[in-house]
Amino acid sequence: MTSRLAGLSAIAPNYKGILSDIWGVLHNGVAFDICAVDSLTRFRKDYGPVILLTNAPRPSGSICEQLDRLKVPRDCYDAVVTSGDVSRKALLDTGKTKVLHIGPERDFPLYEGLDLHLVGEDEAEMVSCTGLLDDTIQTPDDYDELLKRLAQRDLPFVCANPDRIVDRGGKLVYCAGSLADRFEAYGGEPTFVGKPEAPIYKAAIAELNKANGAPVDKSDMLIVGDSLPTDMRGAHYQKIDALFITSGIHAEDFGPTHDPDDERVTLRLTHEDVESIGFMTRLAW
Repeated sequence: MTSRLAGLSAIAPNYKGILSDIWGVLHNGVAFDICAVDSLTRFRKDYGPVILLTNAPRPSGSICEQLDRLKVPRDCYDAVVTSGDVSRKALLDTGKTKVLHIGPERDFPLYEGLDLHLVGEDEAEMVSCTGLLDDTIQTPDDYDELLKRLAQRDLPFVCANPDRIVDRGGKLVYCAGSLADRFEAYGGEPTFVGKPEAPIYKAAIAELNKANGAPVDKSDMLIVGDSLPTDMRGAHYQKIDALFITSGIHAEDFGPTHDPDDERVTLRLTHEDVESIGFMTRLAW
């Protein structure tokens, strides 16, 4: 049975590096969690590097700027790796240049410096999905007919953010992964490179080794995350220990956010067929 941990300090000596989720662990899109910042800062000072890992569809530089705006201190991490970073290569690997972008304009940095051209639906040779145009009011249903047409054309479809939903300041909003699922349901074949897929972990581990100054074995790494289909599934695929944070997107499944039911957490992890060395309501030292 997965056990509740009192704090990261109980297991920190077992590891030489952390790969931590951002949204749902470090912040909720509105404010950062001071306990999580303190925990990662302490680990980084005494045990090893901390790499922040996110399915955000923009390059890491823009995410660092976002963290700065939220006043997340840079002392709590060594580097950031994003789904946007690895999606750039996936876009180029299609061999296509005319791209239909599905998502908000704020994600346009994904294409900077690439020999790609954003075009309308009729001209498109491929699709790059970063999210919903307005995730405050829209749902995947609003994209149903578009996704049907794109699937029928058998266009390459790169999902630059595999998250299905995120918790933004207490409200769940849809992400690009929910549109990719709908595209797949209509017969399309989306490409995912963010969590839980291998490309983003390869990039994150490379950053961890760089920050450490020497290779770190996977047995000495810890993944921290709040999402079962991305963070916990990614850890399972990579055979890396994982710490589950219950107060993120699955919080309502486990009872009171501040005091989840241990048995319900364990049963859910078993049902999802993923492993966790333990769980905490929020990351704390």
